[in-house]
Amino acid sequence: MSVSLAAGSRLSVDPGTLPRHIAIIMDGNRRWAHRHGVPAIEGHRRGMVALRGVTRAASDLGIDVLTVYGFSTENWNRDVREISLLFELCVHFARGELLELRRNNVRVRVIGDWESLPQAPRLALADLQNQTAANTGLLLNLAVNYSSHAELTRAVAAIARDVAGGKIAPEAINETMIGRYLYTAGLPDLDLLIRPGGEHRLSNFLLYQAAYAELVMTDVYWPDFSKDDLVRALIVFQQRERRFGGA
Repeated sequence: MSVSLAAGSRLSVDPGTLPRHIAIIMDGNRRWAHRHGVPAIEGHRRGMVALRGVTRAASDLGIDVLTVYGFSTENWNRDVREISLLFELCVHFARGELLELRRNNVRVRVIGDWESLPQAPRLALADLQNQTAANTGLLLNLAVNYSSHAELTRAVAAIARDVAGGKIAPEAINETMIGRYLYTAGLPDLDLLIRPGGEHRLSNFLLYQAAYAELVMTDVYWPDFSKDDLVRALIVFQQRERRFGGA
């Protein structure tokens, strides 16, 4: 398909080689706010707007799964007021985006230790999942109160319990089985991980799943990240040769 970019050029994305599963570290909200001389929460609010546009674009392009890093376990170290406002935005997103998500046939799933959140965001996220459960298009994974280290620790503990309980034999443990104990169980392998914001690290996000994912880092802050930027990342992905450790 041919996509018109903001600069006026037209670049083609091959629909036959699109990634099935894309992950995005939504980074740069606070630096965007600082650059524009506005409170940090305005950067987060604009980040929610960017998420809406990118979700719609991914759905239109026919992507199967989009996983976004919304709130990490490390984010609890931020200012208490900022965290409170982030949760208010979370509730606003869950309630305000429902019609848009239904219109685009997007199903939402929340991954991470989100059930330990305060009541308002926890109930809002649960309701968003329930209200979109019947949708059959793009699966939007919201990683909330997520840590890859915690995910792996949780998976190892669950496997150990099942071994102790006689449900599985130790020699039966392999990569496929481990995958069944992760939050992403049953999903396509992660193909492409995008990080806006200018940083070049994974920040404890999908460490196991990203083993053979293509990484695309961009200096664009997340609030400015658009469909055009997504398309550029897809073109980079399609230009790479994926060998999965082979010669």
